[in-house]
This record gives sequence, structure tokens and C-alpha cells, in this order.
Amino acid sequence: MDLLSDAIAAVRIGQPTSNRLSAGAAWCYRFAPYDGAGFHVLLRGSGWLVPAGGPPVPLGAGDAVLVPHGSPHTLSATPDAAGAVPFETAVDEPGGRTEFLCGKYRLARGRRHPVLASLPEVVHLPAEPGRHPELRAAIDLLGAEVTERRPGSAAVLTGLLDLLLVYLVRAWLAGRPDGGWPQALRDPEIAAALEALHAEPAAPWRTEDLAARVGLSRATLGRRFTALTGQPPMAYLTWWRLTTAARLLQDTELSLPSIAAKVGYGSPFAFSHAFKRQFGVAPGGFRTR
Repeated sequence: MDLLSDAIAAVRIGQPTSNRLSAGAAWCYRFAPYDGAGFHVLLRGSGWLVPAGGPPVPLGAGDAVLVPHGSPHTLSATPDAAGAVPFETAVDEPGGRTEFLCGKYRLARGRRHPVLASLPEVVHLPAEPGRHPELRAAIDLLGAEVTERRPGSAAVLTGLLDLLLVYLVRAWLAGRPDGGWPQALRDPEIAAALEALHAEPAAPWRTEDLAARVGLSRATLGRRFTALTGQPPMAYLTWWRLTTAARLLQDTELSLPSIAAKVGYGSPFAFSHAFKRQFGVAPGGFRTR
């Protein structure tokens, strides 16, 4: 199982969207807070991303930026965000000196995976030659599809936008050698433990069973897992089971007993009690809402 793909699939709602825009000499666009994640790719020219808090980020041609928590920000020709207008009112200026690709993903914040929650407010990936070739290829393909709108573009764009999100997060994780979730995904035993829990959430896991699976003692697994992920293995398993259940309630028509069984609960009553404790609403109410 691929934990990063699981983490994204668990929170994604609906289809991502994107726009390609050219701008003239002076431009300044404001992006309101959004219940999801946004991205920008500067295809040509230069500019600045000005977050609501923190210093402006200089952008060059080919740079990619992910705003993973939907924070308010501004894209501008200068590091000054004064006079910004809503991006929704932007008018394309063909032939303008600056061209960028903007898009967003709608995400369910209530079940955001901690690997996504660990991302900073702004993830800036400069266009460095030879680095992140998959990301660069996805950007090139996405830019071409948005411009040409050939037959089948709707299906292609959805897939490319999904790829772009994975590559952006993957590139950030690869550049973070310190502790926490980036290290957890590179630690062979902890990554194997996470993969086992994701692959078989309904299994009757105990910490000693998981430790035996990955070749560690119970104490060592508990200590390392907690230090890197922020919670003990069985607490993470409970969270993942209920997060998976929430996605099944949202995306499928499976009955509550079927979902309870799929995520490791012996009865719908036990499942409903645990689900309400985490999400503040019973499974039936969550599905209706």
C-alpha cells in the first residue's frame, strides 16, 4: 500500500480545477482562504507569492508552489500585495510577459492525514535543473492540456492534477531529512508498520503482532513509531480505521455493518460509538450531511 496515496485519497472531495493565465507588466491577484489546497506554477516570467503571514516568496520561471492548507495569499508582480484584486476577476492578457498555472483541490479538513498536516503554509519548489524530473514532466503536460483543450482533456486534466499534487508533496518530503513524518516514511521498519496497518485495517492488530511483522521488539516499535508519527501504533490504527470509514460513507453506498466490518469493528454499535467520538456525529448523520 502507498501511504501518501492513501493520505490524499482519504481527504479529497470532488474534482480538482485549474486555470492558465497570462498577465502584463503590473498584476496582483488575491486568493481567499479555501477549504482545500491550492497550487501555482510560474510558466514564464517572474513574480512573488505573498502569504498572509511571513515574508514574500520570489518566483522564477518553472517554480512550483503548493499552499496545502488553503491559506489566504497573493500572487503579484512585486513583493507588495497592496491593491490586489480577487483572482476570480483576472482577465487573460495573451502575450503578457508573465504566465502562470493556478489550481486547487477540495479537501476534507476534518480527516486530514498527519503527513499532510505536517506541511508548512507554503511549499516552494524552485525549478532547479535535474531535480524532480517527474514534477517537471507533469507541469509541462498540464500546461499543454490547459492551453490546447484537445478531445479527452477533461479526463487527462484530472489525472495530471492528481499527479501534480502527489509529486509536489513527494518532492517536499524528499527534501526534509529531519524527524517527524518525512523520516517515518523513510524508516524501513516504521514505514513497513504503517503500510501493514493501511493494507489490513480490519485485522485484529496488537502492538506485539505489528512489531513481529516488521522485526522489532514491542517496546522499540512503540517508542520509534510514537516519536516519528506523534501517536502510538494502536492509536494511529484507530484513527486510520475511522478515517477510512468516513471516506467509505462519503464515496460508497455500503451499509453501516459492511463498513464496520471493513474497518475492523465487530458490531455496528461499537463502530458508531467510536465514529461519533472522533467526528462528533453518528455515521448515518455524517453520510447524510
